[in-house]
This record gives sequence, C-alpha cells and structure tokens, in this order.
Amino acid sequence: MRVGILTSGGDCQALNATMRGVGKTLYNLLGDVEIYGFLDGYKGLIYDEYRKMERSDFSGILTEGGTILGTSRTPFKQIREPDANGLDKVEAMKHTYRKLRLDCLVVLGGNGSLKTANLLSEEGLNVIGCPKTIDNDLYGTDMTFGFYSAVQVATNAIDCIHTTAASHGRVFIVEIMGHKVGLLTLYAGLAGGADIILVPEIPYDINAVCKKIAERHASGSRFSIVAIAEGAISRDESKLTKKELKKKLAEDRKNHPSVAYKLAKEIEEKTGAEVRVTVPGHTQRGGQPVPYDRVFATRIGAEAARMIKKEKYGVMLSLKNNEITTVPLADIAGKLKTVDPDSGIVKETKMLGISFGDEE
Repeated sequence: MRVGILTSGGDCQALNATMRGVGKTLYNLLGDVEIYGFLDGYKGLIYDEYRKMERSDFSGILTEGGTILGTSRTPFKQIREPDANGLDKVEAMKHTYRKLRLDCLVVLGGNGSLKTANLLSEEGLNVIGCPKTIDNDLYGTDMTFGFYSAVQVATNAIDCIHTTAASHGRVFIVEIMGHKVGLLTLYAGLAGGADIILVPEIPYDINAVCKKIAERHASGSRFSIVAIAEGAISRDESKLTKKELKKKLAEDRKNHPSVAYKLAKEIEEKTGAEVRVTVPGHTQRGGQPVPYDRVFATRIGAEAARMIKKEKYGVMLSLKNNEITTVPLADIAGKLKTVDPDSGIVKETKMLGISFGDEE
C-alpha cells in the first residue's frame, strides 16, 4: 500500500497529531505500507516535491503545532488556471499521484482544500479528507480539529484584556479570526466573558452596540469588552450587494487597518469612551494543540487509515454525536457551516445579557 499525505491551507494546531494518527494506524493495520509526504500542500503534489516518510517521522509530534510537511494556500478558484509556465496544475497532480503509484491521497484541509480534494476525486484519484480549520466552518461535521485550540488562544487574549480594561476603565475590542463565519468569536467571547459579541452572520447596529456600553457604564461597570470577528458587518453593510460591499470594505481599509479599528472610532465618536483594540492575529493558529484536539485529531487519523484499509474513498472523516463517521466529499465541498442566529447557543448567550448588536 502506497499512501500520499499533505496539509493544505492555513496552518492550525493538531495537523501533526492527525498525521501521526494516520501513520501509526496504517503501520499497525497494514504493516507493509509506504507513506509519501508532499511538501507545502498542493504545491508539493503539483511540482513533484515530496519525501518518503519513516515510522520515526510520526513519533514525538503529537503535541507539536504547525505541520512538519509545511503548507501553503492554493486557491480552488485558480486550480484550473495554468501556472506562470503554462503548467496544468490538475494534470500535474494526477501525474505525480500516478508516478508514485499511490493507492490513496489523504488531504488535511479546510473548505477550499477539500474542494480541490473533491475535484481530484472526480478526476479518478482515491482521496480521503480530514476536517482541518480553526473556524469550525466545514459542512457535514460537528467539529474540526484546530478549533478548540484556537478558542483557547482567543479566550486567553480576552482573559488578559479583562484586567487592564478594568484597571483603566476602558472599552476594549478584541478582534478574532473569522472572515465569513463567527463560531470562533462566539465561543471565545462566551468563554472569555465578553459583553458584546459581533459575528458576520448577525449584522450589528452601531447604536445598539453603543447603547449596551452606555448601559454598562450607567450600572457602574468601569469597562466593556467587545469580541468581534474580522468579517463582522453592520446592518447597513448587509443590505449592499456583494460587489458594493467589497468596494466599501476596500474603502474602509484605506482609513482603518481592520474592522475593529473602524468600530473603535465609531464608539469613541458616539460615546466619548476611551477605546483600545487588541488583535491576537495568527497567534490563534499557533502553539500546542489542546488535549481535546489531540484526542479528536488522533481519532480522525486512525479512522482515515481504516478507510484506506477498507478502500473507501471520496469521503471526509466527520464527527457526529461524538462518533467518527464519513460523508462524501461531493456532499460537503464548497458548503459552509455558519452561526445560526436562532440556535440554542445564541439564544443562551443573549439570555446572559450579552449583546450581538442586533437589538432594536
């Protein structure tokens, strides 16, 4: 059995733990197996850059963040476009796969990466996907590895801000990763005790945000903490067409580094409060995976190896009701799992008195 493996897209915690789960289980189930690791994601598959992995490569990496194979972004919308030298990327990937006489390719990736995985599956390659992203926005699975580790980092940032916000009596805005989906912001905001949580799925009214801050101040609270997703938008912005919104956001970036700074200026102008911004940024992708992610990633890797033994391809490993199962890549490719404004967790958060900036 000859198996290829790659990590694609943005890095996150537990990529190494997942590969360890795949490798160790393959060796235990099959014994006679060769594993080839492609360097820097799909680039390695396209440009025939790989290394044959040894058993020792899968030892001692359970707790390591990042990826021992390296990663890169190869946007799905450009995958059919020839590279600078006219190379057909899809044909190049198929050629590398067949040259190495692979029986299967295991792809650790998020939404875009798994769209490419599905494309390769449709092109006749045996592919298995593993659900990786700090955003937990993959359709068809309750959880993605990397999510809870990122929640830990973002929550710690909010925890640390609490003391300085209280000491100085300021409004602090913590900008959390998530362009299209606000699950990371929702969980970190709830875990960190934020007073206001702003996510892309629930457009906010700046007046409602300022009203909440004013109410806290009137009740004797010296500070307020806003957790905002980097893709959060206002109600007025939500009424724009996709093209109009893109143009407006581009204009905003000329005056403000990000949405948090824009919000800070609006709050200062409307309330007179002293506002500060903190952006944890890529720290949310880094560091060791938390125990939950280590366990979950290991389970995903083990089940991926079992699917290879069963020769069940064209699927993504998925968590449903705390059991690992599979869903067809074709059923999940290109679909996002988002924050449902009517979900239990949103309703429960509101019952606590936390504002989403959508109050009338």
